[in-house]
Amino acid sequence: MKMTFRWYGEKDSIPLQYIKQIPDMSGVVTAVYDTLAGEAWSENSVRRLKSLCTSAGLEMEVIESVPVHEDIKAGGCKRYYYIENYCKNIRLLSQYGVKCICYNFMPVFDWVRTNLKTKNADGSTSLSYDHRNILKLNPGSLSLPGWDESYTKEQLKGLMEMYKNISREKLFENLVYFLKKIIPVCEECGINMAVHPDDPPWDIFGLPRIVSTEKDLDWLFSAVPSKRNGLTFCTGSLGAGMFNDLSHMAEKYSRQGRVHFAHLRNIRYIGESSFSETAHPTNCGSLDMYGIVKALVDNGFDGYVRPDHGRNIWGEKGKPGYGLFDRALGAVYLNGLFEAAEKKKLK
Repeated sequence: MKMTFRWYGEKDSIPLQYIKQIPDMSGVVTAVYDTLAGEAWSENSVRRLKSLCTSAGLEMEVIESVPVHEDIKAGGCKRYYYIENYCKNIRLLSQYGVKCICYNFMPVFDWVRTNLKTKNADGSTSLSYDHRNILKLNPGSLSLPGWDESYTKEQLKGLMEMYKNISREKLFENLVYFLKKIIPVCEECGINMAVHPDDPPWDIFGLPRIVSTEKDLDWLFSAVPSKRNGLTFCTGSLGAGMFNDLSHMAEKYSRQGRVHFAHLRNIRYIGESSFSETAHPTNCGSLDMYGIVKALVDNGFDGYVRPDHGRNIWGEKGKPGYGLFDRALGAVYLNGLFEAAEKKKLK
């Protein structure tokens, strides 16, 4: 297992030197952020990122993410162009030592939260999702924390129109089409694709989501059998659905060699379809973090891990969910879980 840390490039408020000081930190998970989704990345940008990481004594083996253009997801007329650019990016990244690409196939919206600064009893703040608030919103005129500046109203209207006749089956068909075009390039370059589960794992604003359950993943891995077609096992995303048995899924997909990357974090259920993010330890939330880690270890997982979203603690004013302090605490806690699970396995 390699412990990694999300880093948003040179504009990130957290210096690489601080990340390097976290015990047993092998590298960072990053991306090129100055290029529009669907376009080919410049070699200068990738070389610059690699140089910065290497100079700080950190690896850059995971990219999160190379965004999938909406034309690919919706099967638009320019998807051939965007898929070709995606293949170019895979080949370029392989030249700079990248081994894994995390991506998602969520239409229009990435992760969705209703509050980025929920006040906790201890004074910290964290991300939360209240499904009752989502049901009150009009998809044509949204103001939603975390992404509402990503699109103009006209752009959002156009995107919603694009997906009006896209069924769940059609979206899945488009994902399989995309993977069948890029996986041969991944085989050639030695790169694993790790799909990120839908966050949260259910349809949003009438848009289908297709990477939410065990059934969805079985369907996907059966349709594209190559082991290069794998999973980012995100406990917070899959775990938001009470219907998902995370320890079982960790065991099953690790045993199959499908888990290339793991985002590990805890959440607390505050309703059937609502939750708040918490500190990483098991007793802070609703998920059995040790049970999940043990299932990964016992079944051969040896990929990349990162502490996913953290709280904002100790007065830190960083990017919600992506401050230094609580994620550093999470990394140390997770390293302890892995050490315990690995030693237990050897007995």
